[in-house]
Amino acid sequence: MIEPHAPVLPGSPPSWGDSGGSGGPPGPSGDPPEGPGAPARLPVRPATGRFLVLAGVFVCAACGLVYELELVALASYLIGDSVTQASVVLSVMVFAMGLGSLAAKRLRRFAAAGFGAVEAVLALVGGSSAMVLYAVFAWTGGWGGLWADGPRFLLVAFSLAIGVLIGAEVPLLMELIQRVRRQDAGGAVADLFAADYVGALVGGLAFPFVLLPFLGQLTGALLTGTVNAVVGAALVLGLFRRDMTRRARWLLLAANVVVLALLATATVLADDFERAARHAVYGQDVRVAVQTDVQEVVLTGDTDGRPLDLFLDGRLRVSGSDERRYHEALVHPVMSGPHARVLILGGGDGLAAREVLRHPDVRRVDVVEIDPGLARLARQDPGLSALNEHAYGDPRIHVTTADAFRRLRSTPTAGYDVVISDLPDPGITASTKLYSQEFYGLLRRVLAPGGRLVVHAGPVVARPRAFWTVDATLRAAGLRTAPYRVDARDTGFAPGPDRTAATSHAPRDWGFLLAARRAPALRLDPTAPRPQTLTSPNLAQDARSASRTRITGLPPSTLVHPRY
Repeated sequence: MIEPHAPVLPGSPPSWGDSGGSGGPPGPSGDPPEGPGAPARLPVRPATGRFLVLAGVFVCAACGLVYELELVALASYLIGDSVTQASVVLSVMVFAMGLGSLAAKRLRRFAAAGFGAVEAVLALVGGSSAMVLYAVFAWTGGWGGLWADGPRFLLVAFSLAIGVLIGAEVPLLMELIQRVRRQDAGGAVADLFAADYVGALVGGLAFPFVLLPFLGQLTGALLTGTVNAVVGAALVLGLFRRDMTRRARWLLLAANVVVLALLATATVLADDFERAARHAVYGQDVRVAVQTDVQEVVLTGDTDGRPLDLFLDGRLRVSGSDERRYHEALVHPVMSGPHARVLILGGGDGLAAREVLRHPDVRRVDVVEIDPGLARLARQDPGLSALNEHAYGDPRIHVTTADAFRRLRSTPTAGYDVVISDLPDPGITASTKLYSQEFYGLLRRVLAPGGRLVVHAGPVVARPRAFWTVDATLRAAGLRTAPYRVDARDTGFAPGPDRTAATSHAPRDWGFLLAARRAPALRLDPTAPRPQTLTSPNLAQDARSASRTRITGLPPSTLVHPRY
């Protein structure tokens, strides 16, 4: 994509050039003489040639923005924290575009050949970037040892390389469009930028609505690289072929054939590569791997006596060997009190609903899950439905597909006795609004008098500041809190992409906050079925353990000032 700080257009009178072609006689060897600014010898009329150049600008701009969005999306999935990754990609890429524009000034005398070479390299680098990043993450571990920061380094390297190549397009395209038909500098800039920005719009919309859902990250990037290479080669070899030496034409043709062959081979092997990489990340017992409209859902285990694990976008969300400790601690303390009407935010796996349904006097349970694919899997997959004890078959369960924040804004006041917030950790950028003061204000409004709320607030020991920021935010929304934590015997639910081989980096506890308008009593309902992993003495000890980590004076997190 072209930035608006393009170099000043050459204003000197035209002279015959090697890449610029000539309107006069060729040199003694039959090749065009040298010098920038000369009119090109086109096989079509200048008006047609100008249209073709602008069409090439349009396509190249669309491809450039797809590369940029692809890096942001994949980095957010592999590394986490989408705001940070987007900031890194955008800032490095814009900086590199300036470097590329400066470097390409030396290629102006070979503008046609230079532009063709830049597009071939850009197609290869941009098209293969997603596959290379995923390969490094999958086969080097991504989070341990010498290659612990491998994905981050590669993200910066690809952003820098792609930015330099996109920036190099600016002076070369400006030179080519002026050689087709010279016009004033302002008019040339306006035409070029108009084509570029419209192309960027198309690329920006095509990525989330076409490439990502229908082709996936890997194939989408490879196809974009293929289009980039074909258009760049066709523009130069078709329109400006008379302005290059025979040797330059053959070299450019050979380079594009190699690039297209590599991209085509990678596209054919993409499915096998993805399966192999998935096994490297999740192990050999991947049983289900689907890309829903919201996220990638992977189920492993549940065969040969292995416990079932559920991964959402690479993050371990359910560990079958340890999930009961988490869900019993999440649900049973908040159910000590009125609980006829229950609202579960998240929890599409049905495991929190399983624990709620153990209380026989529950009349209605509303589950608000943003991903209908996950809820469908929890209902239909034999392993996951067995783990949640077929909770979705209970007529008291009502599932709504919606964003939790939006759903709460239309929920009647005082509609629920119990609200269970079973959402991803606040350290994940996409979840910060669901841990804001405004969100908890909505939750306070939907609680009935005497109603209670429980919030999963992430690990206490690993990230005490985030945990106590959730506590401060609940209090700022007018709620009183009772904190507690539960030790995890297994790897825990990691806040970022998790490899089971790197368990030493995974949190070893889960933190919860019980909240209500009045100070809630942290206890278990003596009339309810007895939990398997949680007792009243343990719960009291868990509360004391969490309180010892308290950090005071923390400001609340809001929508406009997230603090996680």
